[in-house]
Amino acid sequence: MQRANPLLTQLQTVLPKIAENAPLAEELRQAPQESIDLLKQVGLHKAFLPKAYGGYEVSLPEFGDCIVALAGACASTAWAFSLLCTHNHQIGLFPKQAQDDIWKDDPDALASSSIAPFGKYQEADGGVMFTGDMRWSSGCDHAQWALCGFLRDNAEGKKDHCFALIPATDYTIDDDWQAAAMKGSGTKTLVIRDKFVPEHRIQKAKDMMEGKSGGFGLYPDSKIFYAPYRPYFASGFSAISLGIAERMLAVFKEATQGRIRAYTGAKVGTATPALLRIAESSHQVMAARAFLEKTWEDHAEYAEAQRYPDQAKLAEWRTNQAYVVKMCIEAVDRLFSSMGASHWYLDKEAQRLFRDSHVTGAHAYTDYDVCAQIFGRELMGLEPDPSLL
Repeated sequence: MQRANPLLTQLQTVLPKIAENAPLAEELRQAPQESIDLLKQVGLHKAFLPKAYGGYEVSLPEFGDCIVALAGACASTAWAFSLLCTHNHQIGLFPKQAQDDIWKDDPDALASSSIAPFGKYQEADGGVMFTGDMRWSSGCDHAQWALCGFLRDNAEGKKDHCFALIPATDYTIDDDWQAAAMKGSGTKTLVIRDKFVPEHRIQKAKDMMEGKSGGFGLYPDSKIFYAPYRPYFASGFSAISLGIAERMLAVFKEATQGRIRAYTGAKVGTATPALLRIAESSHQVMAARAFLEKTWEDHAEYAEAQRYPDQAKLAEWRTNQAYVVKMCIEAVDRLFSSMGASHWYLDKEAQRLFRDSHVTGAHAYTDYDVCAQIFGRELMGLEPDPSLL
C-alpha cells in the first residue's frame, strides 16, 4: 500500500550504510554504534515517543514499513532497534512520573526489555526490591533503561504479571549472546541484585492491555496511546520477517540469473525449477505484505477511534502476525534450498537471511503452533487456554 511516510524517506538515506555494517553486527554480536547513531539521526527512535517529549507518535503502518525496510538491510539491527522503539509505546502507558524519570532530561533515552516474568522481588516501603537474571534483552547495550517482568502477589491471593522500569545504573550486562542467528541483536542477560523500584515505575501487564494503566488517558489527542501495549510491542517481529523475505527475493534473483551449473554448464536462471520457486515465493511474500498491512491498518483504526479490541480481535491480530511470519519463512526456505552450496559460506548474504528468517518464528509471540491453537479456540467458541501465551 502506498502511503506518505516521511520517516521512511529519511530512513532510506542511511540504509546502505547499515547494510554495509551487517557483517560487523554479526562479528560484534550487537548492532554497531554507527548504525544506532544513524537510526537516531533520522529519528526512528522517536516513532512511538510521546509528542510531549518531542516524539512523532507515527501510526503503526508507518512504523511497520520502516522496520520492513530496515530488516532488508540488517535484520539483527532491525530486531534490536524495533524493540527499543516499541518499548516507548509501552512506557507511554506508565504514570507521568515514570515517563519524566526517563525522558524529562534525556528524550533520546531508550529501554530494552526482558518481559517474561523471570524477576524475583521483596515488598518494600513505596515499591519493591528487585532481583533477577533477566534474559533475552535485545539491544540492551544501547539502552539506558530496561522493562523487566515479574509475578507479584495481589490482594486476592493470585499473581499479577507486572513490569518494572529499571535504570541501567542498577544492572550489569552478562555478555552471553552466542547464537546461530540474529547474531547482531545483542540479546543478552541483565543481572539485577536487590535494586529498589518505586511504585510509580511498576505496572500490571493486564492493566496495560485494558486501558487501566497509570498513564492511560494522559495524551487525549494521541492516535496511538489508546491501544493495548502488546500489539505494538510485538509489531516488529512480523515486519522483520517480511523484510528478510523481500530481501531474499532480490538476492535469489541476482544470484540465479547468471548462475551456471558447474558440472553441466546449464543456465540455472532460465530453468523451470528456478522460475517456479521465485514465482511462488514472490506470490507468498506479496500475500504476506498485504495481510500484514491490513492488520496494521486495523490496529491504527482502533487506536484513532480510541476503541479497545475485544478478546476475539486480539486473537486475530496476534495470529495474523504469526501467520505472516510462517509464510515468509516458507518463501525464504523455498529459495535458499535451491541456491547451491556456495551460498552457505559465511560471507554470503543468503545464508544470513535464511538463519535470521527462522528466528522470527521462534519468539513466543510468533510461534505458529501456539497461535493456531489460540485462534482455533477462539473460532470454536472455547475459552482461552491460560497455558498459551
